[in-house]
Parts: sequence; structure tokens; C-alpha cells
Amino acid sequence: MSLQNLPASAGSPLYLEWQALRAEQPRLRARDAALRLSVSEAELTTSRLGVDTVRLRTDWVNLLPALGELGYIMALTRNEHCVHERKGYYREVLVAANGQMGLVVSADIDLRLFMGGWASAFAVAEETPRGTQRSIQVFDQQGTAVHKVYLTDDSDLAAWEPLVERFRAEEQSAELDFLPQPEAVQAKPDAEIDVVSLREGWATLKDTHHFFALLKKYGAERTQALRLAGNQWAEQLDTAELPRLMEEAGAREVPIMVFVGNRHCIQIHSGRVSNLKWVDTWFNVLDPEFNLHLQTAGVTELWRVRKPSTDGVITSWEAFDAQGQLVVQLFGVRKPGIPELEDWRALAESAPAL
Repeated sequence: MSLQNLPASAGSPLYLEWQALRAEQPRLRARDAALRLSVSEAELTTSRLGVDTVRLRTDWVNLLPALGELGYIMALTRNEHCVHERKGYYREVLVAANGQMGLVVSADIDLRLFMGGWASAFAVAEETPRGTQRSIQVFDQQGTAVHKVYLTDDSDLAAWEPLVERFRAEEQSAELDFLPQPEAVQAKPDAEIDVVSLREGWATLKDTHHFFALLKKYGAERTQALRLAGNQWAEQLDTAELPRLMEEAGAREVPIMVFVGNRHCIQIHSGRVSNLKWVDTWFNVLDPEFNLHLQTAGVTELWRVRKPSTDGVITSWEAFDAQGQLVVQLFGVRKPGIPELEDWRALAESAPAL
């Protein structure tokens, strides 16, 4: 049985309610519609089963590499305040045998996957004014979208139906086994953090990837550690500097790395940015292969962070929301074993600290 659109009457009551809402607000996205209807986006997606959606088996070890068969696609990963869209090929996919961790390390699609919280996947073929929009959509144990892959005009359309059929779940059930949102860990008071040892550990870092282990060792929240590290390693900046940095990087043609993620997926763009545009409080990158949509009103803290490594000091800009969650992170383009770009460092160091 092929994936095809069926009459709307085949949909569930939730689906029909959603379509009524869309008739009033045609540009309303699924994430926002779910919020309006007081359901998760995963529940909204299951309401489409039998209409334009097929539930897939959660066989991540085989499904993720199979996405390479679709050819040139657009990968989308977001959090509450930032959307990261990157076009390219789903190649060089590595998934741990236990299905808990994974990487995509092609030249264009660059992902870090934490699949322990992944719970459901769907193939969607939605009719839009611009034609059929096909996508693979992954959701977590709370029904929140983790990662989506969209076909483009240059994708291998002939590979779509065979892939969907190969991974079609035997039971096309709308049931979702949700788990409660993990409770936020209460931050220790500053007085309980061994600041001297934290700073010593920071100063002796050999690899930026060891930073999370450093935080865990001393029980410090990320923004708390930035506050306690001292100006040698972290300086708070005016949040208005973030779009200015990207505009300046574009003007100077400095290649940057843009990290955006959620609890279960981090997506990375490496390269220059050029077509930058404001829409109200949204700051956007609208390049042919890379789009970024940053809700600047959601950024409440911005830090310039320096971490020592065997390749020298690595400088990043890190933006956080009011809950202390990382919204977007910027680096200069670099590879392991190579010092960071001097042009990036000069740019990153140009903004005055608060």
C-alpha cells in the first residue's frame, strides 16, 4: 500500500479540529497548532494517520542510514527559540549498536544524536499550495519534535515510497507512550561549588568536548560555571551583540560554525553566512543551503567563552534563554588538530564585555 492522501473525513476528531484551525490561519505551523489545541505535536501528527501520514518503526540503526537514499534533503532541528535548517546529503551516518547515540558527519549535514529519548517516527506527505511536502519526523517521549528531514525539489523522489514501505510499522496505532518531562535539576548555591577546583579544571582542559564532564564533576550548571569561571574564561555580553556578530561575520566573510539543538539532537552548520534579514524580533539567515531563524527575544544571556585545548584556546559565543537552556552556540570553523581562525578570534573578541 502506497502513502497517499485520503479524504479529510478519514481523519480523527483532532485532525478535523486542526483543519478547521488551519482554515482560519493557513500559515499556522504544526508546532503552534498543537499548542493552540493543547496537545503535543506528536499527537497532532498521529491524528493524520490514514490521511497523509504513516507511522514508522523506530529502527534507528537502519532508518537513519537509509535517509541517505533520499538524496539532497533539508534537515531541521530546533529548540524553543531557534530553528536550524541545513540542506545536503545524509551520508556518513554512524549509529551505536545499542541505538542510543549517533552521528552524521557529512560535509553538509552534521548532527550529534542522543537517541535514548527518541520515541516515535512518521512519514508525512502533506498537500500544500506549493505541492506535496514529504518529510520524516521524529518525536521524543514527551511528544516534542526532535528532528525532521524534508525532501527538496532535488531529492530522489523515487526512493520515498520504497523507504516508507520498508520501515512502515505493522500497527498503524495512534497510541503514544509518553513519559513525564524530566524534572529540572536544582542548581547548587554558588557557595557549594568548589570554585578554585572548577577554575583549575577549566584551565587544564585538553579538549572542548570534556567541558560537560567538568561541569558534572563540580555540580555546576552551565551558566553558573560561566559566572564563576572568571573573566579569563568567560565574559557576559550584551545580547544585542549576537546578531551583530553574525552580520559582521557575513560582511567579513568569516566562516563560522552554528550549533543549534535540543535534548536529543544537535545540528551544526559550518561555512559563511551572507543573506541576513530581520523580521520583527526574528533574526534570520536565508542562504541557499542554510537557514537560521532566531527569536532574539528568547535570548536572555550571552557569553563569550574561552576553553583551552591541545590546539590552543577555542573561543565560542553561547546564548541562553531564561531557563538557562542553550539556544545557539557559535564558533569559528575549524577541524581537530588545527588552531581556531585568527579572523574568528578577532571578531569574537571585538565586542565589549558587560
